[in-house]
Amino acid sequence: MKIHQIEIQKFKAASNNVHGQVLFKVDALVANREPLEGIEPSSLLVMTEQNARVLMALLKAQIAEFDTKKPKSRHGRHG
Repeated sequence: MKIHQIEIQKFKAASNNVHGQVLFKVDALVANREPLEGIEPSSLLVMTEQNARVLMALLKAQIAEFDTKKPKSRHGRHG
């Protein structure tokens, strides 16, 4: 497995698809990362606090959109 450091420069857009995936268009710097001995190899996603706040807002919006597409529960008040 290749490992990378992905540094988010800017979030451009977010969307979701019929497969239940959230998609982000980003400007990013991507660099290969050497594994450290004794540590499980992992890629790193790095961003500023400002970009983390943007990510949180985009995620909330996309999750809300998923929720609007789900069928409404038939449980509730009977009348």
